Amino acid sequence: MNNRFNLPDLGVGIGLRTTHFSHILGTWPSIDWFEALTENFLDTGGRPAWVLDQVAERYPIVLHGVSLSIGSSDPLDTAYLAKVRALAQRTRAVWVSDHLCWTGVSGRNTHDLLPLPYDEQTLRHVVARVKQASDVLERPLVLENPSSYLEFASSSMPEHEFLARLAEESDCGLLLDVNNVYVSSFNHGFDPVEYIDAIPSDRVVQHHLAGHTNNGTHIVDTHDDFVIDEVWALYRHAVSRTGAVSTLLEWDANIPAFDVVHAEALKALEHRGPHTLSGSEAAHVR
Repeated sequence: MNNRFNLPDLGVGIGLRTTHFSHILGTWPSIDWFEALTENFLDTGGRPAWVLDQVAERYPIVLHGVSLSIGSSDPLDTAYLAKVRALAQRTRAVWVSDHLCWTGVSGRNTHDLLPLPYDEQTLRHVVARVKQASDVLERPLVLENPSSYLEFASSSMPEHEFLARLAEESDCGLLLDVNNVYVSSFNHGFDPVEYIDAIPSDRVVQHHLAGHTNNGTHIVDTHDDFVIDEVWALYRHAVSRTGAVSTLLEWDANIPAFDVVHAEALKALEHRGPHTLSGSEAAHVR
């Protein structure tokens, strides 16, 4: 165990997607674990719920949400959290994660993961909400660093400082999305290695990897392609700090066959040994 929560290293997994249901049920592939998008199964019965239950009987499951809206000014949706808790109990989810963001206000959902202003007032607000969410879930909430395309001029600290302080002050776990670090560093001009080095490694319980779309002036976190070399290099550096922790490949658009996605995920095994970026490597990913 490399994290303070004594959560296990599950190995290398992929997201549980409907396009792969038939393959999974027909072959029960040799894969370490699955991450299920919480909202895909929260209020769904029928075949999706049955498939999730079948998968959860055979593989470790982690729940990953997109609508907690931990940074919103709206009251925290405790009814939603209670349903997440019930789903986690039913599937024996190893942990529950969501994103450091807000998704709406005044009861309106934008269906997007929107950035926060990184300042003291926002930090106090989010710390209190993370503690409340963890109490309802009856387990530590795990939060993922977002990819972003805009920043608030009012921010008084960098994202990595905000995230590190949030983790310590709220006692939450972290899902370090290495691709998101790279995407945001390109879009905003910060050093991705400095970002990773600032994250408290003993709070990281999971890594995300993914492909993205580089439009020249900016990168969009599309999850629709193979992982690029620069992100693999950042992942090696992250693992050198966190040790081998559960790693998941996200592929959510233009999804190829199961074996293609799984093979890309398994590349992580080549990078999970001790490694720290050299000066030339660090310069290459900046």
